[in-house]
Amino acid sequence: MRAIAMTAFGGPEVLVETTRPEPLPATGELLVQVTASGINRPDVLQRKGAYAPPPGASDLPGLEIAGTIVGGDAAEMAAAGFKLGDRVCALVAGGGYAERCTAPIAQCLPVPAGLSDIEAASLPETFFTVWSNVFDRGRLQAGETLLVQGGSSGIGVTAIQLAKAMGAKVLVTAGSDDKVAACVALGADVGINYKTQDFVAEVKAATDGKGTDVVLDMVAGDYVAREVQCVADDGRIVIIAVQGGVNSGFNAGEVLRRRITITGSTLRPRPIAFKGAIAASLRAKVWPLIETGRIKPVISRVFPAAQAAQAHALMESSQHVGKIVLDWTA
Repeated sequence: MRAIAMTAFGGPEVLVETTRPEPLPATGELLVQVTASGINRPDVLQRKGAYAPPPGASDLPGLEIAGTIVGGDAAEMAAAGFKLGDRVCALVAGGGYAERCTAPIAQCLPVPAGLSDIEAASLPETFFTVWSNVFDRGRLQAGETLLVQGGSSGIGVTAIQLAKAMGAKVLVTAGSDDKVAACVALGADVGINYKTQDFVAEVKAATDGKGTDVVLDMVAGDYVAREVQCVADDGRIVIIAVQGGVNSGFNAGEVLRRRITITGSTLRPRPIAFKGAIAASLRAKVWPLIETGRIKPVISRVFPAAQAAQAHALMESSQHVGKIVLDWTA
């Protein structure tokens, strides 16, 4: 099969098309003929040597796929409501940049009605991540306020739509007026250009001084100290990436006095059962919203799979709004 592998750790140019043996599905897995693969920041980190695959996972990058079931145990498939030929999208621990990929059945979801495989491939990584962190860890409730740092990213556009659909008010930061406008068009109530505005002051103003109930933070670094200043009493700060560094220097006294929770997580190394529980929540609570058009995939650009290097260059430029996807049929 065709696949995209890394010749070394480094820049986008280390991604090259190659051939690999077709993987074989183990017990509890499906084999998927991949039509499209989503690109995510962890793929970039893996390419740079900063995010190794968990033990037993493929060394090929790629954490989300969409395509057609072409293998697996028939009884296991039937128990999960699948059969050969069904269109699915899946969260995987690696190996997504290939024409065929194995995926745990528990982490597979049907392609939502009305969506293409390109659109479906943009869903798993961001929807699993946002649901787990904003709603499970962050405990966001209807009527509360969510601040999304980096609202124009794949995670950001997902968080905006999910939080709005669940009845929350959404504030976002983005790095340009155009990106802010794109976030507002997706449903964000308040957009903040972090290059020209102080997000602490803007959050306070937008919440009548109360602060935001939940923060979804992909930056960390000195952002955490500033988030402590603008989160509400009993607020929750959920860190899912450290693009701004690992040292934060926040005021621990504020955390104590105002009962602030600072938490975080990584999804890739978690057990299949944990991810399967997220998949079940998404299928029950979110997939119907996608199928009715209330939540929509946001695709910035689609590249032929052979142009994975160019796709990674776009990801690192941060000039996109939404998801970047590889097309294996192009």
